[in-house]
Order: sequence, then C-alpha cells, then structure tokens
Amino acid sequence: MSKANVIAKKEEIVNDITKKFQDAEAVVVVDYRGLTVDQATELRKQLRDAGVEMRVLKNTMLRRAAQAAELNDLVDVFKGPTAVAFSNEEVVAPAKIIAEFAKDAEALEIKGGVLEGKVASVEQINKIATLPSRDGLLSMLLSVLQAPVRNTALAIKAVAEKKEEEAA
Repeated sequence: MSKANVIAKKEEIVNDITKKFQDAEAVVVVDYRGLTVDQATELRKQLRDAGVEMRVLKNTMLRRAAQAAELNDLVDVFKGPTAVAFSNEEVVAPAKIIAEFAKDAEALEIKGGVLEGKVASVEQINKIATLPSRDGLLSMLLSVLQAPVRNTALAIKAVAEKKEEEAA
C-alpha cells in the first residue's frame, strides 16, 4: 500500500469518526487498559445489544475527529489506551452499561464524553449512568399520567356503590 493510500485511508477513518461524533446522542470515552480479552468481549456484547458501537482507535485520529466535530475540549482525554462508545439513539445507555461494567472490572475507567453534542466530564457521565433508561422513564411517565384517571375511576365507583347501598 502506497503512502498516499495509507493517508487517504486514515482521512477516511477520521471523517467517519467525525460524523459519529456529530451524529451521536452520547459518546463515552474509556481507558480499557487492564481489561482481559473476555471482559472486553463481554463489554462489547452488552454495548452492541443496547445499540451502542464501541471502537478502539489511535488517539491522533480521535483528536483530529474531535477537532473536526468542534469538540475541542474532548481532545485532552485522548491519552493512553482509548475506546469510544457511540450511541445514536439513547443518551443513558452507554454510560449506564459502562459504569455498571466498571463495578466488576475496576480496570475500566471513564475518561469523559459527549452528551447531546456537548463535551461532558466524568462526573456528568457518572450522573447520567444513574438515570433510568429511556423505557424506564417512559414507564414512570405513563404511571404518573394514569394515576389521576385511576383515582377518578375509583371515586366514581365508590359513589356508585354508595348510591346502590342507599337505594337498597
């Protein structure tokens, strides 16, 4: 492969990662140093099952892609072994899965990320990880919305039963 082909291939990868940074709802950057092959495989599987893509790339490519995506504050986290999890659908999923996985695999360390287009600190990523998933939040909302209807129905039923007792 000629030098021009190598450079073109690297530019293509940087452009692809730049687009992923721009399109993602959430990006979580981790240091995976010290994970066993089995642990890394299991983490990738859990992320993939949640619709999250995890990539291990050279830091120089990640820095260039972050700068091209205008995420300059993220450039500093690309040091040492770096893996990046991209989620296009859900903000909570990658942070939740990685934080949960890190409880058993202490070698896994969150370095930072991007939430809805804005650079996020480790603390912000960890806070997001404690939130319920999108489905969990929708379930809670549905429960809250159903409560007044349920209470009204119970009140009407109680009034109807009382009227029946008085009529009897």
